[in-house]
Amino acid sequence: MKGLFAAVLIVVVLAIISLFIGVSDVSLQTLFGDSQTDRATQVLLISRIPRTLAIILSGMSMAVAGLIMQMMARNRFVEPSTAGTVESASLGILMVTLFAPATSVFGKMLVAAVFAMAGTALFLRILRAIPLRSVLVVPLVGIMLGGVISAVTTFIAYRFELLQSLSAWTTGDFSSVLRGRYELLWLSFFLTIIAYIAADRFTVAGMGEDFTTNLGLKYRRVMTLGLSIVSMISAVVVVTVGMIPFLGLIVPNVVSMTIGDNMRRSVPWVAVLGAGLVLACDIVGRLIRYPYEIPIGTMMGVVGSVAFLYLLLRRGSRFA
Repeated sequence: MKGLFAAVLIVVVLAIISLFIGVSDVSLQTLFGDSQTDRATQVLLISRIPRTLAIILSGMSMAVAGLIMQMMARNRFVEPSTAGTVESASLGILMVTLFAPATSVFGKMLVAAVFAMAGTALFLRILRAIPLRSVLVVPLVGIMLGGVISAVTTFIAYRFELLQSLSAWTTGDFSSVLRGRYELLWLSFFLTIIAYIAADRFTVAGMGEDFTTNLGLKYRRVMTLGLSIVSMISAVVVVTVGMIPFLGLIVPNVVSMTIGDNMRRSVPWVAVLGAGLVLACDIVGRLIRYPYEIPIGTMMGVVGSVAFLYLLLRRGSRFA
């Protein structure tokens, strides 16, 4: 418990630092003792606080979504960006943009969630249909499926001159987050709470269908609940800030190596560390080329790909 409290404290410190980094001069002096107090206060309330909240909500929910996917697939290398989930959500957004451009943001999120659920269900169905001789096959199947869906999405976007919009959806970026444009992410926060409440069920489901059934739980119902949570979270995050790759892969693996696979204990740690990792990467991305910033999708892509390769090599050496 002390360790978790320390982790929360670090996230709070990172959040405070995030509030004071940016092109506009927002500091204690400008907020409380300067002629630009009104302007600094507006920037803080309209931009900096919403952005920081969006980072925290996205980080914690996507990390927990990755943990749930790993339980459902019974594989530590699976998360929404390696299972075709976020690619399917992007395809859903593209479809609703083509056929119903006047749809509200909430409507786009619902369509994206349906597509994400279909893509994830297809991924799980493929896993059941092929012999898995190695745990490394599972992420490769997901990456290939995501590549196919991404190729189809890119072709359709190119055909209808929507490549620029597609790029905005698929690249995670918090620079455009303002008050009134991020509130949908609170839905992902409530979904994370639901995931914590149902954590014991997901832990049991991760042990297999026969074991789950013998304990009196309805395996398919638990899987449907997990699939719904992952799809909704992925859709909300993609619609609001874009894709954040590898987040749900890195954090659950780090937590698993530290405290084990009990999801009831893992969810708080995964949520806190997910928020902290995205905050840290966003802060670094804003400082490297200040006053310009590197999108969080690029930062997490670099950090996540290195971590993914390390985990593959580390796990692969065990099977050598």
